[in-house]
Amino acid sequence: MAFIEPSRSQSRNALPPRHPRLPRRRSRNLLTFFSAYDSPSYTLQTFIPPYARDAYLAIRAFNVDVARVADATSNPTVGSMRMQFWRDAVTKSLAGSPPKEPVAVLLSAANESLQQRTDGKNKLSKAWLHKVIGAREQYLVNPQYADMDALEAYAENTYSTLLYLTLQALPMQSITADHVASHIGKATGIATVLRGLPLIAFPPPPNKHSNQSGFGSSLGGGIGRQGAVTLPLDVMASAGVREEDVFRQGATAPGLKDAVFSVATRANDHLITAREMLKNLRAGQDVGHDFEHTGDEGHEYEMDHMGDMKAERQLHDVDRSFGVLLQAVPAALWLQRLEKVDFDIFDAQLRRTDWKLPWNAFWAFRRRKI
Repeated sequence: MAFIEPSRSQSRNALPPRHPRLPRRRSRNLLTFFSAYDSPSYTLQTFIPPYARDAYLAIRAFNVDVARVADATSNPTVGSMRMQFWRDAVTKSLAGSPPKEPVAVLLSAANESLQQRTDGKNKLSKAWLHKVIGAREQYLVNPQYADMDALEAYAENTYSTLLYLTLQALPMQSITADHVASHIGKATGIATVLRGLPLIAFPPPPNKHSNQSGFGSSLGGGIGRQGAVTLPLDVMASAGVREEDVFRQGATAPGLKDAVFSVATRANDHLITAREMLKNLRAGQDVGHDFEHTGDEGHEYEMDHMGDMKAERQLHDVDRSFGVLLQAVPAALWLQRLEKVDFDIFDAQLRRTDWKLPWNAFWAFRRRKI
């Protein structure tokens, strides 16, 4: 298995042979942390090119740290303060002066490595990192999504954006790779929200050893600890799901399975779309539809990266980026397990590590199929 190397004409994606490495000790410590909180991404790091693997680790660890803010704080005010810390940390890290925070140090080193590998032409996007923070802050106290479009927007601004950042770290600037990544990120984000529903609906008790417990209660702490059913409100209304019924009856709440099915179907639709795009490219055709985010910040492309680009070149970009796109595999496996338990979102099987992931990821990478 080998990544396709870019031609000389692809200077924006060219890879100088030497680049600095991240601190090995910090990387080892972060790998331990990473494997505990995001085991699928930990497994998939094998398929990221070695020269971009440290950046991948930094980006994914950043996501875990930001996502855990809701669990580590006792009220929205403290959570917002922590989010602002991360905004400042990102700004300082990308400027080369990270705070003494392991993930920030790694982000800074990854960004420096990327710039050195590309003679200063590429760097990690501060706007995209801030977008992830902003999207997570918006739902810091676990409010419900107004509708399916709101859930998709959240998935785009978090999981799709993480994929854009990883593509940027290769570096790869390709409208086609970004387009496929957008659908995969949406599928992953929606599946992740479904997977976390039981924990959000029935959160564990607060950490009694937290040094924020007293401070939180004085500011109305506990808001973030109240249970919530994080299904889109329009889907719940259509299926006849009432939040109080879920709290009282759990998996047997009327309409819950139907609502979960509807949301899971949307995630699966995005995976199907991504597969159709790859199929079209391999048949020498266009991907089939336009990328809705073309022209957005970070998605400005040169003419040879636009829609008139030959399918062969588009396929070349996607193949070189394929390790990044493998996030589709754990999402697909989890959705298959959800279907097998008849969309019972509270079934304990859905919270187990999937032993098939390494094998399925290997074959997906080898065959270039998701």
